[in-house]
Amino acid sequence: MRDTARGHRPLLRTAGRLERTTMKEPLLRLENLACGYHQQTVVKGLKLELAAGEIACLLGPSGCGKTTTLRAIAGLEPVTAGAISIQGKQVSGPHRQLPPNQRGLGMVFQEHALFPHLTVANNVAFGLRQQSREEREERVHASLQRVRLSGLEQRYPHELSGGQQQRVAVARALVFDPKLVLMDEPLGALDKQLREQMQYEIKHIHDKLEVTVVYVTHDQSEALTMSNRICVLNEGIIEQLASPADLYERPNNAFVAQFIGENNTLPGQVTSVNGNHCQVQTDGGATVEALKVNVNASGDRTTLSLRPERVEVNPEPGKFPNVFDARVEELIYLGDHIRTRASVCGQTDFIVKIPNASEHAVLQAGDVVTFGWSAEDCRALDVYQGA
Repeated sequence: MRDTARGHRPLLRTAGRLERTTMKEPLLRLENLACGYHQQTVVKGLKLELAAGEIACLLGPSGCGKTTTLRAIAGLEPVTAGAISIQGKQVSGPHRQLPPNQRGLGMVFQEHALFPHLTVANNVAFGLRQQSREEREERVHASLQRVRLSGLEQRYPHELSGGQQQRVAVARALVFDPKLVLMDEPLGALDKQLREQMQYEIKHIHDKLEVTVVYVTHDQSEALTMSNRICVLNEGIIEQLASPADLYERPNNAFVAQFIGENNTLPGQVTSVNGNHCQVQTDGGATVEALKVNVNASGDRTTLSLRPERVEVNPEPGKFPNVFDARVEELIYLGDHIRTRASVCGQTDFIVKIPNASEHAVLQAGDVVTFGWSAEDCRALDVYQGA
């Protein structure tokens, strides 16, 4: 059974803030978790531990197993192997399945699932029927105050905006002070501006309450914004588990590099290895110096990974070991930067992001310039298997 992420790094030894601390009993533990449906295993031997107060995103392409994992944690999906523990208590296993209402979880879905015939206050109070009236009112008031909806208690869902409806769903998930909240693409139905606003609101609520959150999304920028750590899933296994900065700056393999953010890829073959660096002959005929990440020896096939913002246009002589002629093919104005597509090293879809700042390079389609980058910013990874 696989117990490390692809790239041969231990799952829980990444460089983020939470990962460096010695974790006590984790609030959530997935041990060799396997589950699926229709006799198909979707999640395969997943290992994951979350500390109290952590917010972690499950991120990956459609069908990777992220929602299935979340549903298994909630008790909505049976486990075929392994176990799930919450606060040290096993809640799921091949021979144990604690019902969802006994797990002490808060849940928020993409569809708000508000009762249209109930007021905001009664929607939030729906799960508190065992409490006294005074306690219900106190908890509802506190929960609505957290999401800045005080004064709207007597409105009905159809009288609220999409963002307000989602806040009601969040308030309902938090009203009984759960230790763990599960969110399944809760902002997917909102427009871009409102979605970004709600990302910050949920993050600020989390930071204030220090509740543990498992957040499922397919939106990479949302995952980078929201998380202490991001778990990138592909075909039911963990490709990499790391802080947002580590994941973006130091992807362990070609899949993660290509999936997270925009990325230039240069396929080629290693011609020499010198310590942490290697020389690569690209398929376009260029010789590139790169950081050796998961290649081993001369002759290995590799995919070079380079972020567009790490490329400098017309650098000073001697500044970089990698300097190549480039022909500008297309310029797209995006406000804060100009997205520049160029032909370089035999690739016609090489992207550079030129900041829209004073004294930035002014280019025209057809210009021939030089691009330069450091070896540390160019990662020699495994062969990319995607389209």
